[in-house]
Amino acid sequence: MTKLYQKPIKSCPSDNEIKKGLKEIIESIPAVPEKRLLMKILNMIDLTSLNTTDTKSSIINLTGKVNSFQGRFSNIPNVAAICVYPNFVSVVKEKLSAKNVKIASVAGSFPTSQTFRSIKIAECKMAVEAGADEIDIVMPVGNFLGNDYETVADEIREIKTSIGDKHLKVIIESGLLGDYEQIFRASLIAMDAGADFVKTSTGKINISATPETAYVMCHAISDFYSETGIKVGFKPAGGIASAADSLFYYHIVGHCLGEEWLNNSLFRIGASRLANNILSEIAGERHDHF
Repeated sequence: MTKLYQKPIKSCPSDNEIKKGLKEIIESIPAVPEKRLLMKILNMIDLTSLNTTDTKSSIINLTGKVNSFQGRFSNIPNVAAICVYPNFVSVVKEKLSAKNVKIASVAGSFPTSQTFRSIKIAECKMAVEAGADEIDIVMPVGNFLGNDYETVADEIREIKTSIGDKHLKVIIESGLLGDYEQIFRASLIAMDAGADFVKTSTGKINISATPETAYVMCHAISDFYSETGIKVGFKPAGGIASAADSLFYYHIVGHCLGEEWLNNSLFRIGASRLANNILSEIAGERHDHF
């Protein structure tokens, strides 16, 4: 049976369609965002700490801030998840007491995806065994750029199988893929192989999430849903720091995919600074809680 990504990429939006679509979205965004909407977006954030300098103490501190959030801001929903390196998953698992906050872990030789497949699979399984609810991996970009799509799909499929019912977010590293058709195809490959989310970027290269990439990836998700009836989530990540940025991505998802995707089961934003900036907008004064 022919896979979706093996078919001609006819439904990838053109440059003009992307520009027109984004212009319409920009014009539809209210000048002053509703606090209710900002609260909703805060609840879609994967609060992320992926630094070379991360320590057990710094991750405990981050988890403590998430735990204490409802006590300080009882009328505002908490973040969706805490995202850390695999070796810190057990720390978050032990200390996390906040309700409805997931534990996410990058794994599979993040951020390069350059090692043996067996090691990638083992790392993903170990992260789940340590307590991760969600795994964020990078697709093997080198194989993709070499047109070895079957290897890319097989690896994602094996990793998804290895983590069972835990959610798998597949990072296509869109800034390295060259053009929109490649971004569209990579998204289809990831979804066809079992991704629960497709994610733009690691945040570790110069080009991370862009509105254009988000528009293309959301159209790929829409096509996949039309063909299969399967809803796959979308996660922009890398460089999203302001409330205005997050609102733009929120409205892109709503425009391309509809209201059904505007919840943290199908839309996440990977960020570190964004949570405090949105919190400050909601409160009307500067907050550095996270």
